[in-house]
Amino acid sequence: MNKFQSQRLLIVLLLCVILWLVNLSLGSVQIPLKSLLGRIAGIPFPQPSWEIILMEYRLPKSLTVLLAGIGLSLSGLQMQTFFRNPLAGPYVLGISSGAGLGVALLTMAGTAFGWQILDNPGNSWSLVGAASAGAMGVLVLMGLAAWKVKDSMTLLIVGLMFGSATSSVITLLAYFSAAEELKLFTIWSMGNLGNTGWSDLGYLAGAVVLGLIPALVAIKSYNAMLLGETYAVSMGINFQKLRWTMILSTGILTGSITAFCGPIAFIGIAVPHLARLLFRTQSHSVLFPATAGVGVLILLACDTISQLPGMATSLPINAVTTAFGAPLIIWMIMKRSFSEEF
Repeated sequence: MNKFQSQRLLIVLLLCVILWLVNLSLGSVQIPLKSLLGRIAGIPFPQPSWEIILMEYRLPKSLTVLLAGIGLSLSGLQMQTFFRNPLAGPYVLGISSGAGLGVALLTMAGTAFGWQILDNPGNSWSLVGAASAGAMGVLVLMGLAAWKVKDSMTLLIVGLMFGSATSSVITLLAYFSAAEELKLFTIWSMGNLGNTGWSDLGYLAGAVVLGLIPALVAIKSYNAMLLGETYAVSMGINFQKLRWTMILSTGILTGSITAFCGPIAFIGIAVPHLARLLFRTQSHSVLFPATAGVGVLILLACDTISQLPGMATSLPINAVTTAFGAPLIIWMIMKRSFSEEF
């Protein structure tokens, strides 16, 4: 990492800290930044209710944002490298669709098939369990497909077909479900970063660390993937092992984050491109910390906007991330088309 890139990374990290403090300060009840900084220094809040708001809701939520920003952005980077496709994201393997199918079966199968799996399917842990089971099921199927299919683009099509198949089942369940069940699933599908308490956060953090380990171990081999299988093999890289590493890492990261937070759109697709633009490199030794930092920064910004400071309600996080990500992707496609034309 050269001096220019080190300076950019330091700026991104400083902005993350500033935005993290702003995120903790704003909400339906505003906590002044001066009081927040004093609390960090050990000075008690002038109002006891602020302590409860900070420790029981805003701090675990902000740490969830940090984990989701890192996990989704690095998953997107790995998939774009794996498929050598700039529009690949963490959900191309169908992991998110599998999680959605699990939640749909839990929440909507009661009306469609007369099942009653749980007395309270809206319980947060039951949703996490259903989403995890669905995501793991698709991950196992994708693993079997990767064992049989050697071509990465064919595997991409298989992943998209898994996603389409699960989406069709979800559509049928939604058609036959009651209004209350459909509403519960719809709310989950909008994404929510505020459902994780301290106990949930420990499990999510463990899953994210577990998903990052195989990627960090193999990071030196990722640059060779950009030049294709033949080049990677000529460099002495075990290409099949590297494919499995990427699939396993992305599956664990995407599946765990989707289970706890719901599907969060565009972070995994847009952030790696933004990191490449800001740091002007294709080297993964630079892109990994850069993408993680930018992912945290963008998701913190989106979550802060979604809180509607001063109001008791908040916007669905997917509405904000899509408003950020969609224009960026359109701009990049138009820029690339313009460059190729001229």
